[in-house]
Amino acid sequence: MSGFVFAPPAPVGLAIAGTSDRFPVRRIFCVGRNYAEHAREMGHDPNAEPPFFFTKPADAVVAGGSTIPYPPATADLHHEAELVVALGRGGVMLSEAEAEALIWGHAAGNDLTRRDMQAQAKAARRPWDMAKGFDRSAVIGTLRRGPVAADAMIRCLVDGDVRQEARLSDMIWPVPAVIAYLSRLVELAPGDLIMTGTPAGVGPVARGQVCTVTIDGLEPAAVTIS
Repeated sequence: MSGFVFAPPAPVGLAIAGTSDRFPVRRIFCVGRNYAEHAREMGHDPNAEPPFFFTKPADAVVAGGSTIPYPPATADLHHEAELVVALGRGGVMLSEAEAEALIWGHAAGNDLTRRDMQAQAKAARRPWDMAKGFDRSAVIGTLRRGPVAADAMIRCLVDGDVRQEARLSDMIWPVPAVIAYLSRLVELAPGDLIMTGTPAGVGPVARGQVCTVTIDGLEPAAVTIS
């Protein structure tokens, strides 16, 4: 009888509002430059590109309310407030209407980024993986099933001071368009998460600070950097 040579890792799950059940995480896709002002602050033309994506491993997930160590190999850790979309169904080559039907729920999230490492990778035309997909880089709050208001406010606060603020309707590519486009690149599956991009105002988080992402109608996603 065959088996695993060592015990497989425990599945990654997200808390769900109103129940003790958890949402199983399969993959995390992240959309780059999905708010015009953020694209501009990073030196790009927001009208020049279709959506593009990078990934984080599922075990990079950190629950809201956690304390995490300042990550190694960086002196410039940045916050990026994001709406997280959780898929309850899968599909490929979807229309926007079909893509919208895949959505199970939403959460507030924070795409932590080693900005100095990302800048070095860009300058050398190398992948961003280690700048984006490092341990404990995906802070995700409690999931809430159902829709979120299209014009809901998204904010990022560091020690109570507002750093980022926008409406979800400011996205360049609305969520159904993002999902439909991604379904032309990979076959989506239940448990996939999509972090839908960040507004302008990204900036550093230091040791000892508390970084909180809020989205109207959703539970906040806070993290303390130790």
